Amino acid sequence: MLKTKAETVLDPCIVVIFGATGDLTKRKLYPALYNLFRDGHLPEQFAVVSIGRREKTGDELRSDVISSIHDFSRVRLELRAEDEAFLQSFHYYNLDFYDSTSYDGLQTRLEELDEIYQTRGNRVFFLAVAPEHFAPIAKEIHGHKMAQNLNSWQRVVIEKPFGRDLVSATQLNEDIRHTFAEQNIYRIDHYLGKEMVQNILVLRFANTLFEPLWNNKYIDHVQITFAETVGVEGRGPYYEQAGALRDMVQNHMLQLLSLIAMEPPVDLDTESIRDEKVKILRSLYIDGEDVVRGQYGPGVVDNMQVKAYTDEDRVLADSQVETFVALKARIENFRWAGVPFYLRTGKRMPKKYSEIVISYKKLPGVLYFKSGKLEPNLLIIRVQPDEGIYLKFNAKRPGTLQSIVPVSMDFCQNCYEGLNSPEAYERLLYDVIRGESTLFTRWDELKHSWSFVDKIAQEWQAEEKQTVPYLAGSWGPAQADFLMRKHGREWFQEGGS
Repeated sequence: MLKTKAETVLDPCIVVIFGATGDLTKRKLYPALYNLFRDGHLPEQFAVVSIGRREKTGDELRSDVISSIHDFSRVRLELRAEDEAFLQSFHYYNLDFYDSTSYDGLQTRLEELDEIYQTRGNRVFFLAVAPEHFAPIAKEIHGHKMAQNLNSWQRVVIEKPFGRDLVSATQLNEDIRHTFAEQNIYRIDHYLGKEMVQNILVLRFANTLFEPLWNNKYIDHVQITFAETVGVEGRGPYYEQAGALRDMVQNHMLQLLSLIAMEPPVDLDTESIRDEKVKILRSLYIDGEDVVRGQYGPGVVDNMQVKAYTDEDRVLADSQVETFVALKARIENFRWAGVPFYLRTGKRMPKKYSEIVISYKKLPGVLYFKSGKLEPNLLIIRVQPDEGIYLKFNAKRPGTLQSIVPVSMDFCQNCYEGLNSPEAYERLLYDVIRGESTLFTRWDELKHSWSFVDKIAQEWQAEEKQTVPYLAGSWGPAQADFLMRKHGREWFQEGGS
């Protein structure tokens, strides 16, 4: 039995991982569980059942867990007595997702472990599998009465993509809801577990320096950039179905936009925050000419020659799937009327970073028109890799001349020596175990985000819109720059320069 020092009393539970031999489990879930254990954020009565289609012994599983922690954990595995107890709480079960009889044995095994670990039937089902397996697994869990929520709780965690469009997402949601109630469905978006994303609401609503200026009277526009240096990395079949629009815009980017733009909630409880996010997604509009769709060609990234998207493994030679999207959206409400929101995401960019730029309106410059260019104030929220807040404002240049230069105040959250900030999956897994769903996507959020993205995709299809090529290692097609410059604006590149 595990002994931890959780700050709050957590219900005992078993975490059941479908897809135990997959990359997500190896790189994220096993290290996250170990780090939670080391930080005292797991229940005292706790176990893990790793489910895979390969044959594997318990010792082989624990060897996999050790390798995973060694390679990917932020905390080093020390193999103390407590660590050995942690490893012994992992159990393997071989199961074919589509063999209904295999689930009889799984139910029996879970009941046995309930007795051993005194977990009372509380379970987290983490579906770390391909999306096509979500509904069949949920159906079998229901059919074998493993999620009845009778004097215990059962929750399911579902990775993206949740559907491919609104129609498929609606069908998948109905399938999952046959087994799990909405409050027990945790649709995970790992970006919402990142430290600076969680900081957005604090930055806005705990500082009089920002909240009174957070509106169309003072803000000129907002930029959200997710830049990646990698290509599709062997995920050709998935990316051929998704593209950058569905892979990044529909979930990560719209979630950040809703946090940046939402009204103050009436309370900081889960549903109040989600209600305000939904209002933003319902108010979101876009014009067809304000979208740029690109695809990377060959080029140089990180001093290495890379091939074009259409030369990647398992990608169609004539594919028109987008690897880059830039768009200008608007929010039709009182606070944001007239303020454009620019979103940009792409693969094979010069640098990897994610950030949000709040660009304030320029002053007329009447007093300082001879003193140099008067730059707009910028507030930049850096999500990754550097977590922090950057404020750019104007000041006098030192010396005898009355000239103005932009200066900055830069807070780097992960630069402090000795700070080892939790990974996103640690926070998210901890929230699932304690039943806190604020950082997870509610169905109506997902529905409205799909509705927004579907309009773009349908217009592309109706117009047979071709992707615009751009060089790998560049900042995307020239049309993306024009999207800004035609209104006298530019993409802020400092985070990636």
